[in-house]
Amino acid sequence: MNRDQLMSSVVGSSAVAEKWAPILTEAMAAYGINTPLREAAFVAQVAHESGRFQFLREIWNPKQCPWQARYEGRADLGNTHPGDGPTFRGRGLIQITGRANYAACGKALGLDLINHPELLEEPRHAADSAGWFWATHSLNELADKRLMTDITRRINGGLNGLGDRLALYDRALKALGVEG
Repeated sequence: MNRDQLMSSVVGSSAVAEKWAPILTEAMAAYGINTPLREAAFVAQVAHESGRFQFLREIWNPKQCPWQARYEGRADLGNTHPGDGPTFRGRGLIQITGRANYAACGKALGLDLINHPELLEEPRHAADSAGWFWATHSLNELADKRLMTDITRRINGGLNGLGDRLALYDRALKALGVEG
C-alpha cells in the first residue's frame, strides 16, 4: 500500500492524502518511522492533533478553551516573556507548544522559530517538526509495543481525544494490513 492509500483510509479524503502523503513520507523516513506499527501510530496521532490535517496552528480562544490562558507564564514551556502563550501556541502537525519547544525544534530543523513561529504552519516544516518531536520523545519504541495511550500522554500531556486517536490507529493498521 502506498502512503496516499494509507492517508485516504485514515482521513477519508484523497485530496488530503495527495497533499500530505509525499511530505509525511519524507519526514517519516528521516525520523525512523519505518515500520507499519510506527507509521500507523504516527499518522493516527498527527491526524488527530491537526484535525485531520486541517489545522497547523492551534485555534486560539481562551474564553472557550480556558486551558489556553494557562500557557501564559508557564516556565515548564519556557513561556517567560509577556505574550509567549499565544505566540508559541500549538503549531505543526503535532502542535509544538511553548517557547522552549519552539527553540529546541528550531535548532534541530535549522529554523528561527523564536522570531518566526509561523514557519511551523508550512506543510514541510509542520511534518518535519512532528517527526522531530516523535524521535526526541522516543515514540518509535512505544509504537513498536502498540502503547498508544503512552504515546498520547507524551504528545498531549494527558489523554484528550484518546478515543479518536485509537479509531484512527485502527484504520491505519487495517490500511497497512496489520492485525489489530
